[in-house]
Amino acid sequence: MTPPAGVVFDLDGTLVLTEGRMATVWRSFFEANGIAFDDDLAHHVTGRRGQDSLVELQHLFPDRPIAELVRQVNDIEVGVPLTDVQPVAGAVHLVRRLAAAGMPLGLVTSAGRDYAAGLLRELGVDEAFTTVVTGEDVSRGKPDPEGYLAACKSLGLDPAQVVGFEDSRAGVAAVKAAGMTCVAVATTQPARLLTEADIVIADLEDLDAVDWLRALAERG
Repeated sequence: MTPPAGVVFDLDGTLVLTEGRMATVWRSFFEANGIAFDDDLAHHVTGRRGQDSLVELQHLFPDRPIAELVRQVNDIEVGVPLTDVQPVAGAVHLVRRLAAAGMPLGLVTSAGRDYAAGLLRELGVDEAFTTVVTGEDVSRGKPDPEGYLAACKSLGLDPAQVVGFEDSRAGVAAVKAAGMTCVAVATTQPARLLTEADIVIADLEDLDAVDWLRALAERG
């Protein structure tokens, strides 16, 4: 793979290990509604906006409007604190090295803007990103490519020139649908579920398959 003109990262599960918290939220939501939270449901909701997942799962909640379901999820999330935030291995170093090398960087997340901004500040990489596209900025969330296309447009780059990093099936699908190269990080879902990506790595220290990234990360 030759060096791209820009790089766009997902946030939860790709740069920071927060998916355990969201699994707790979703498990609580489904169990409160008498539905067992199994692997299929977990894979379905991971990396996506809540409202998008719930629209597709509405058959499980007959006669309940989507807005009511979203409110219930949000109410549960408020009660699950975000504590002890840990970055994905190699994430902070890689983002800083890419930024220092002059690589245009973007972020595309299914989360809200305040949440994303807070996590980026906590990681100490908020100033590295030229553009941030959140779940509040799009009408269609992942796996739709809208967010990634918006990030590429904001960076002034052809999607074919951009690499996207993702950890979920929905995210990988969004990157590929945007016409970008995809590097999947197998932090929250097993590598066997991420095979639509061009490259699958264990974390952001596992750069053996991405020579140009390793070279940038090792500079200085």
